[in-house]
Amino acid sequence: MPRREPFEIGGKSILPGTRQTIDVPVSFLSDHTPVSLSVHVVHGNRPGPTLFVSAAIHGDEVIGVEIVRRLLRAPNLEKLRGTLLAIPIVNSFGFMNHSRYLPDRRDLNRSFPGSPQGSLAGRLAHIFMTEIASRSDYGIDLHSAAIHRTNLPQIRVSPKKPDTMKLAQAFGAPLILTSKIREGSLRQAAQDHNVDILLYEAGEGLRFDEFAVRAGVSGILRVMREIGMISGKGVTKPKAPSIRSTSSFWLRAQAGGLLRTYKTSGDEVKAGDVLGAISDPFGEVETEILVEEDGLLIGRTNLPIVNEGDGLFHIARIKRSEDAETTIDSLTTQLEEDPLFDEDEII
Repeated sequence: MPRREPFEIGGKSILPGTRQTIDVPVSFLSDHTPVSLSVHVVHGNRPGPTLFVSAAIHGDEVIGVEIVRRLLRAPNLEKLRGTLLAIPIVNSFGFMNHSRYLPDRRDLNRSFPGSPQGSLAGRLAHIFMTEIASRSDYGIDLHSAAIHRTNLPQIRVSPKKPDTMKLAQAFGAPLILTSKIREGSLRQAAQDHNVDILLYEAGEGLRFDEFAVRAGVSGILRVMREIGMISGKGVTKPKAPSIRSTSSFWLRAQAGGLLRTYKTSGDEVKAGDVLGAISDPFGEVETEILVEEDGLLIGRTNLPIVNEGDGLFHIARIKRSEDAETTIDSLTTQLEEDPLFDEDEII
């Protein structure tokens, strides 16, 4: 078998069977401190697809950084087929400042595909598209809820990409939500380059969540097995199929005050259920939050202090035949018992 060619990135060559962290120059801070896009390249000896795994496009969504860290320690990568591009921190500006945004207050995930002559966000987006996304066959982009909110682990996919849906099912997250692609997002730009993207949402901004981390690591390895990059050894198949949803909605605060929540992410809710109550500080006025449709609670606020109009509970519409809580309990137990997460291995 002919030897694979080196993988070229950022002016460096990574030989087959080796791995290396490459710093792609991005910009300089105002004090002349250089800022780079750090990419860990695992270039397998044998041919196969190129997959990128990115995190912290929003700088405060740190859970993906931990997922990438654990992924890179997985023994499954030792006999990799193809090439893995792991980018734990895309938006290093926001990451250093605990902020979702770049210094110019732009949202990087609304700035793709970017431009080399554009804003700081546009330039970073262009570098990512040029060096990473356009050179990949697949991508997995890791996100969390914003600060003070939490999300049930879920995969979001385009309703028009059946091949991507197959990968979403292989990932094995508790929920697959088909959602429209937003203008200027990485998903949109990658799709224009015919690159399938899975968007993983889980946990809370600026916080770690062990269940969400484990679901992310195991899901990425399952996708890598599905596309032929690694063997199935040590990678368990999900014990239950993901719950499917094609739409969702938010319940918003009808009054300001102090919120008490009675339900949490992963709970199945029925029409008429009381999900929480908002009281004024004196306890004289109380407003119940009722849900009018059956569904699965996939996100909620963690703040007890709310203003009128704040998003409180995110509900996914699911089929009546879905036994959502049993599915989530099964997947949770599987992750708790998975030998992949023994302390001597990944953690």
